[in-house]
Amino acid sequence: MTAAAPTVPAAHTTVPWPQARRAARRAGARTGRPTAELPLAEALGRTLAEPLTALTDLPAFDTAAMDGWAVAGPGPWRLAGRVLAGRTPPPLADGWATGIATGAQLPPGATAVLRREHGEARGEVLRALGDPGPGQDVRPRGQECRRGEQLLPAGSAVGPAVLGLAAACGYDRLTVRRRPTAELLVLGDELCGSGLPGPGRVRDALGPLLEPWLTAAGAELLGRRAVRDDFGLLRDALLGSTAEVVVTTGATAAGPVDFLHAALAETGARLLVDGVAVRPGHPMLLAELPPSTPGGPARHLVGLPGNPLAAVAGTVTLALPLLDALSGRQPSPGRYARTAGDLPGHPTQTRLLPVRLTEDGPLPLAFDGPAMLRGLALAEALAVIPPGGLPARSRIELLPVPA
Repeated sequence: MTAAAPTVPAAHTTVPWPQARRAARRAGARTGRPTAELPLAEALGRTLAEPLTALTDLPAFDTAAMDGWAVAGPGPWRLAGRVLAGRTPPPLADGWATGIATGAQLPPGATAVLRREHGEARGEVLRALGDPGPGQDVRPRGQECRRGEQLLPAGSAVGPAVLGLAAACGYDRLTVRRRPTAELLVLGDELCGSGLPGPGRVRDALGPLLEPWLTAAGAELLGRRAVRDDFGLLRDALLGSTAEVVVTTGATAAGPVDFLHAALAETGARLLVDGVAVRPGHPMLLAELPPSTPGGPARHLVGLPGNPLAAVAGTVTLALPLLDALSGRQPSPGRYARTAGDLPGHPTQTRLLPVRLTEDGPLPLAFDGPAMLRGLALAEALAVIPPGGLPARSRIELLPVPA
């Protein structure tokens, strides 16, 4: 027998879009995150739990920046041998030169590096086609950083460049934040997961879209489940999930089978955001769920609208700021541009618009309805249009779209 949905209190007043994003970040920041010390190869995509500090000078010794000759004093010079990378060279006396490879340690006494194309060697004598000044084409010790210098703050995302920098500084392991776990619940009787949809059925477009996006945002995805339009099944799915972040698609409004509010009330959840003044996607919500185990940390639910572009709006508004905070990531400084022309907006609500980027500024794309993804697939960003719109040459915020 299907469980009856309880009576749910009236929805809260919608909040402005910037306020909703701040609320999502605050919710994540209140939840303490454990750390882990991982080998470099396993730290990719994580967040630094402590500052990255140089363990050595970079470079650790004076090195040649170009292939050529290490020279001591003014020329011409007498030639003696060659220095290869990975070797410790003997001292170089004034008036002498030695061949040297890029990255090789500069011999003690050398004053500059003469590029191969700037010198001429005949027999045992090297002459310069130009005068190499002191320090020419030399990377001095500590040019990039000194031992003990902070290179990156805690909260920095660990990408390939960070791994390279950490390795260059002598790290084998990094202390990072553990990923927040997430589960995706796709709600609706009308959805099918494969093949062509039949009469009254539609393909689930949000599962394939959101799973990689949430993973890229720092979540450890526990899985995706389809949940039918049934109050009891939805309530049990919320209670049974062990994820720290539960993301649902659909059932956020007040339709006859929109049971999400009722299921949240039944589970003892606390609504933090219940409706956002944004188009598309205004019936999105954020809730704090009770712990999955007694004494455990609070969990969160992000309720996304069922229409695809509206769900994308909900993701950038609530899910991504929440995951950023849970992952310990520093807020990004944001990306801005000047509008190419007038951008009309909603009279009272923020508008998120798929755009392509041109030399003149962001230009709107067609197919930007709440149920459409075609415009998003062509978009290079989502433009944030404040209530009332923007005139030409206005400064506008740009949000990244799923790559």
